[in-house]
Amino acid sequence: MVEFFEGMDVYLRTLWFMALPASLIFLIQSIMTIVGMDWSGDSSADFDGNLDGSTDTPFQFFSFRNLINFFLGYGWAGISFYGTIENKIILTLVAFLVGLLFVALFFIIIRQLQRLAEDNTAKPSDTINQTGTVYIPIPAAKSGSGKVQISIRGAFHEMDAITMGERLETGIMVKVIALEGETVLLVEKIN
Repeated sequence: MVEFFEGMDVYLRTLWFMALPASLIFLIQSIMTIVGMDWSGDSSADFDGNLDGSTDTPFQFFSFRNLINFFLGYGWAGISFYGTIENKIILTLVAFLVGLLFVALFFIIIRQLQRLAEDNTAKPSDTINQTGTVYIPIPAAKSGSGKVQISIRGAFHEMDAITMGERLETGIMVKVIALEGETVLLVEKIN
């Protein structure tokens, strides 16, 4: 391996020393991401690099992953074009642009993957006008709470419930008519 680098120009050797470690780290990050262990390391910057002003995106411009993506593009582009582009300034500029392109491509891929995400968070407000079944009896006229089983976005949930009418026994079908507070359902018996 040492013989490979011996007769090289310093600039080309520097490109190899950028590309090889970046490729190894990129490979490790990719494998860890695929098996479910997202490794971002503790090497992220101390400031928010979010350039569009919104705070709802997990993408940070200045991160360890983006640094690796940049060096991956920069190093391999520099090595690839070394024999073709003789002017070192132009070669550096082309490699720099390819490095930025790698970061931009990663950003675009992350954005597209985020669009595939589905929010299945169960919100009590989603239960209004829905029907459910009494699970734990509900005392009459708001004198206490019981529980109902109700389907929210395709999943069954047990939620606290009260009624303004008569006591509702286990198994009775009910309809949610309102929310009391943030999480307690106000229900009525379905005739």
